[in-house]
Amino acid sequence: MEKKTQKSFLKETIKHIDIKKHNVVKLVDDMKYMAYTSRDLNRAANIYDMMLKDKDCTIFLCIAGSLISAGMKQIVVDMIQNNMVDAIVSNGANMIDQDFFEALGYKHYKGDPYYADDNLLRDLHIDRIYDTYINEDELKVCDETVKKIADSLEPRPYSSREFLYEMGKWLEKNKKGKDSILYNAYKKGVPVFVPAFSDCSAGFGFVMHQTERPTNHMSLDSAKDFLELTKIKIAAKQSGIMMFSGGVPKNFVQDTVVAAESLGKDVPMHKYAVQITVADVRDGALSSSTLREASSWGKVSTALEQMVYSEVTLAAPLIIAYGYHKKNWKNRKPKNYEQFLINEDKKVASLKKSSKK
Repeated sequence: MEKKTQKSFLKETIKHIDIKKHNVVKLVDDMKYMAYTSRDLNRAANIYDMMLKDKDCTIFLCIAGSLISAGMKQIVVDMIQNNMVDAIVSNGANMIDQDFFEALGYKHYKGDPYYADDNLLRDLHIDRIYDTYINEDELKVCDETVKKIADSLEPRPYSSREFLYEMGKWLEKNKKGKDSILYNAYKKGVPVFVPAFSDCSAGFGFVMHQTERPTNHMSLDSAKDFLELTKIKIAAKQSGIMMFSGGVPKNFVQDTVVAAESLGKDVPMHKYAVQITVADVRDGALSSSTLREASSWGKVSTALEQMVYSEVTLAAPLIIAYGYHKKNWKNRKPKNYEQFLINEDKKVASLKKSSKK
């Protein structure tokens, strides 16, 4: 019997779907006359298109689960490049283990969820994400690169947005990842937040960084993440949320309304909201809580919200491609909230300097 090696399994790469090639407008429009999830998807696509039409609307994209490894990277890049999103909140896996990982030149591979020998995969240093494989040795290089970036920074607390900005800068300096989310977000001034940053491969990089520098290291400030997101919400006239799955990113963005109110700011609830999820409300979990439930907390308006109960890689390409091919994004201007937050930091630094005099 042929001896199995890494190369035996890491053969066919995952390819990222390109929504620019697929004009789905007529298909999605016709779903209006169907039932069940098809009609829900049609309404969700139209709500997203409304966000794009509304020049006053700041669009937040929330990403959870494991989606970049599943072929969703190009969709998010297209959203960034075409002013279809203004701020991104994600879990760590999508941005570090998957997007930054691929920016370093590595790939995800098609795997087998049914007949995989996970003990053999472990011996061969292959990690499985359902039906996708990733080379663990290459993932360790990703961890080490995160550490190198952390080592190069001034030792102080950073919001995840600040650190991800530095990662985008590192990619530009090293001429890598021009097709990545982090690089394109850096270039377009779209801030990316990862509130639970250490809950991913980057966590290993930070552990190594702080172990080597126990008294002189950088750290992450999740409270600053929340404050920066809230500042964006306060600055926005209107807002809409597109949610790929749920989890921490969903709650962080929804909570900005309540946070703004706690700061004495009178801000409207998120006017538009779409969530694509397979989570069941019977789970009693955050990911499965409905958008109408969020209205009871004063977070989301019930007028233009839609839950789409579908796996994200099925529904999101249709919804985002619908918005792309309707072309209302062409009238949107980049909001560059990255520069807005950099300017806010400068104001805080100036206040600190003045108080010391």
